[in-house]
Amino acid sequence: MIVIGVDPGTIVSGYGIVEVRDSSFYCISSGFISQPRSRSLPNRLRHIYGKLAGLIEQYSPDEMSIEDVFFSKNARSTLKLGEARGVSILAAAAADIPVYEYSPTEVKSAVTGNGRATKTDVQKMISAMLNIPEFEKSDTSDALAIAICHLNSIEIKKKYGFSIRKKSRAKKRFNLNDIPS
Repeated sequence: MIVIGVDPGTIVSGYGIVEVRDSSFYCISSGFISQPRSRSLPNRLRHIYGKLAGLIEQYSPDEMSIEDVFFSKNARSTLKLGEARGVSILAAAAADIPVYEYSPTEVKSAVTGNGRATKTDVQKMISAMLNIPEFEKSDTSDALAIAICHLNSIEIKKKYGFSIRKKSRAKKRFNLNDIPS
């Protein structure tokens, strides 16, 4: 199974494409989508959509996992993050790929065993798991962590027959086929 993990942002969005085979993780591709602050928000969103749609076409992931929205004191930043998440989810939905959301705490816990782990802790663990010496941006390691979090939850469900997530938290977004004509 191949999963694309996305750490959305309007200036920098990280992505990580991870495959699981025989209970081992392999990084197929990872990086970030960066753009200047001077670019208008609609053009930044279009750029994110285009890049993710291209990655989806190139690597044909089975599913997408994305960081769930968190609330900050700055409502404007939260809204912009939601817009970046929206175009990311749309890129997957347009390719009929299911999307799963995970909170930052769930991702940290799944990767490091500690829901309050630092970004450095997450980077070190992802580096060790995928044999990647270093990351240019934390957005890349975060996206890989989001993909691994999802793959871990699938592996646990297969092996033990139950999900590590509470039913009320498990969210699957709709695909375009779910929308009546």
